[in-house]
Order: sequence, then C-alpha cells, then structure tokens
Amino acid sequence: MEIWPTKIEHVHLIGIAGTGMGSLAGLLTEAGFTVTGSDNAFYPPMGGQLRNLKITLHEGYKPENLKKRPDLVVIGNVSTKDNPESKAVLDQKIPYCSLPQALNHFFLQNKKTLGVVGTHGKTTTANLLAWVLMSAGLDPGFFIGGIGINFGKSYHLGKGDYFVIEGDEYDTAFFDKRPKFVHFRPTGAIWTSVEWDHADIYPTFEKTKEAFEQFVKTLSNETKLLAWQESSVIDSLISKLRAPIFRYGLTAGDYVAKDVQEGPEGTKFDLMYRKELIPFTSPLNGKQNLENVLGVIGLTHQLGISWEEIRKGIATFRGVKRRQEVLGEVNSITVIDDFAHHPTAVRRTLEGIKSRFPGRRIWAIFEPRSNTSRRKTLYPEYLKAFENADRVVLAKVNRMEKIPVLERLDPEALANDLMHKSIEAHYIPETDFIIEFILRGISPWDVVVFMSNGDFNNIHQKFLERLPKRKILADKKQVRSIRVKG
Repeated sequence: MEIWPTKIEHVHLIGIAGTGMGSLAGLLTEAGFTVTGSDNAFYPPMGGQLRNLKITLHEGYKPENLKKRPDLVVIGNVSTKDNPESKAVLDQKIPYCSLPQALNHFFLQNKKTLGVVGTHGKTTTANLLAWVLMSAGLDPGFFIGGIGINFGKSYHLGKGDYFVIEGDEYDTAFFDKRPKFVHFRPTGAIWTSVEWDHADIYPTFEKTKEAFEQFVKTLSNETKLLAWQESSVIDSLISKLRAPIFRYGLTAGDYVAKDVQEGPEGTKFDLMYRKELIPFTSPLNGKQNLENVLGVIGLTHQLGISWEEIRKGIATFRGVKRRQEVLGEVNSITVIDDFAHHPTAVRRTLEGIKSRFPGRRIWAIFEPRSNTSRRKTLYPEYLKAFENADRVVLAKVNRMEKIPVLERLDPEALANDLMHKSIEAHYIPETDFIIEFILRGISPWDVVVFMSNGDFNNIHQKFLERLPKRKILADKKQVRSIRVKG
C-alpha cells in the first residue's frame, strides 16, 4: 500500500486462521483495533486463539463479509486474485495490504527486529528466543506462527526494544510474490536450515535457494547472523556477506554442543564457546531441537545477555503447541500431536520422540496435507523419514483433487515400500478406520504420534475420547523390554 488511510479502527483479515494471520489478528486486537476475519475453517490451535479473542469470524470467503465496511483489509497469501472476497475488496476500492506491510506499519517502527528463518525449526526457535528475552526481563514483542506454551499465545506487543519474528519463505500475497521474510530487515537473525519445500511455489530447489538469497540481501553490515553450521547451501549463500556471522552446530562452529545426554526429562549438554564450557539443560529432545537451542544461545549471547539469564530461559522453556505436544496419557499410552509434514521434520520429530521415550513402541500416524507432502516430489525422503517408528499409518492425501494425478503422492505405494524396508506400515484412508486400527493393536506404554500441518479431522481428540472405553491388553514383550531399559 502506498497511501494508508488517515483513520484506521476496523481491520478485516482474509485468511485469518493461518498461523501468521492469526498472530497478526492477536497483535491488532491487543493494540485496540476492531478485528474481523474470514477463512474456510478454524481448526486448533489458531482457531481457539481467535475465538478467545472474541473476534467476529466468517466461515467461507464471501463479499457479504465486507458488509460492515472495514477501514483496511489485510489479504493473506491463501487468497488468490480470484477469491470472491478479495475481488470485492478491489471492486469496492477498500484500502488493502499484505501481512508484512501491516506488521511493518503498525508494530515494527522503532523496534530492533530479530528474525528466525529456515525450512525447519522456525516456530520452536522463535518461541524459545522470545522466551529467553522475556525471562531476562526484556519484554520483547513477537509474531510467531505457533503458540508457545509459556506464553499461551502466538503474539505479543511488548514494551521492550526487541521484536521477534518468524520469517516465512512463502510468498507474500497474490499481488506481491516475494518471500515474506524479505520485508523485515532484521538487526539479528537465526538461520536454521535450507531444504526444498513449498513445491507449489518453488518448483525446484534452485528456486528455494533464490528465495533465501533474497533474504541474505536484506541483511545489513551490522546484522548479527547465527547460521547453522552443517549446510553447504548456507555456506555458499553467506560467503559474500559483510555482516557479523556466527555459526552453531553439533560438530563445529562458534557455538557447539558437547557431551550431549538425552532422556525422558530432556537434554543435558555442555556448550563450547571458544575454549569455554558452559553446562546447559533443556526440556526439549532431539537433534533438531538441540540445534534450535544452540541458535538461540548464540544470538542472545551476541545481544549481550548473560550466560546465567540464557541458561534460565533455556531450562524453563515449555515448548510449543503441536510440536511434540503431549495431549494426554491414558492406560499408560501417550498421545502426541506434531506439526511435522516435510520428510526431514518427520524424521527428526520421530528421532526426538524415540530419545524421549526409550524402549517404548512408537506409532507414527501421518496425513499428507501440506502442498509439499501431497506431492511425490520428495518420495525417496519419505521412505527414510519413518525409520524411527515401529508402526506407521498413512492417511489419504488431503484435498487430493487439487493435485494432478501424475504429481500426487501415493501413500498406499509408500506404505508398501516401507514394508519392504521392514517398517510395518499401513495405508488407511479414513480417520475413523485409522482410530479403530490403532485401538485394536495398541498396548500399554505405546506412544502414538499424530503428524499433520492441519486439523487431521480432529483425529487426536476422537482417539483420546475412545481410548478409555477400550480394554487394552498388555504386550508382555514390550513391557519386559521397557523394564529392562528403564
């Protein structure tokens, strides 16, 4: 938007239930604006956050959602130019902007922006970064695509100097095809990874790298960048940067984890910075989460926060909803919800759960729902992603009619190929039949992990509701194995 309305009281969001747009809705509400919004569905956890904010929500995209004319409309990237509600905005000449434009205009003036970018780990890393700053008394603002358990929300205005943003590489809007993260020009950043994702807008890995190259160009000579050590792609993209660059990793870098010990209570390790060793404890499990922790330690240390304050923040972080989130435990069976959908995220999530629940049988229940997971583009990677699961159940491809047959993932073939790799796997299209299948084979001490970037037809709650009603027989071999390992 070139000319902003002189008076803005009512802001309407098209695509409000998206993780980013839901966080923006929270910020606008907290700042005193009247907020309304529309979307196709309002599933957890963002749907619950929006309802708690008492925002007027419209299901479906319709011109009549604009009957009470807003002063400004924020059009999310879920909306195409043919969206009937967006077309009505243009026809009625209602002022509109993109999500990044709204963030910059309303919330980032006179703030020191700290960005978190990368294919994986952004939400957890950004929440952890915000929490370490908060526990150090710095009251940062934040805008994150997932709800941190410490905060109970995905946004905060903050009175401090810093503002933490989860920087998304997805495109900005139908009228601005640049990646979202090019808009924020951070004074500090954590770069977690680079892999091929969002196959709907980046048809090749080269296009993905070009997007991150655009991010690199937004960094000034003063930007403090903490970059993951173990990526040759990141190496090449930052090779000409003049900004202060620090690396973190499990084997090399400026911030390295040594003597790593994982267990049910989390992870203990010694941080090696130069020749100094500092002991840390994190309640998170898995290599990816340990790398996320290292990135946050590095950036907050470079910002001048003391080791004592950083250690306190890391140790008291409680995680993020839908990231290895334990939803309940019934009859000694643990039920977990996770957002994982990219094969690397699936693999690393299962690695973390295996270290958190040693000796226990792990069920991985996966819904291909994201634009990448619904396509066969990364089929070989999915064959490796489930190696830490004892039983795998693959649901049908969500909205399969939107993906051409020749491009579409075949979960039945994937299940068969996993069986050939000696991984017990089953293709069960419908959620009700998945639940019945699990209930017939479940035993005490099993861990059931539901993985999807959507609501998965509320399978988690349906399973938890039926679990107490089913008599569960103990698998004696499994119980004996756990006792030996425990």
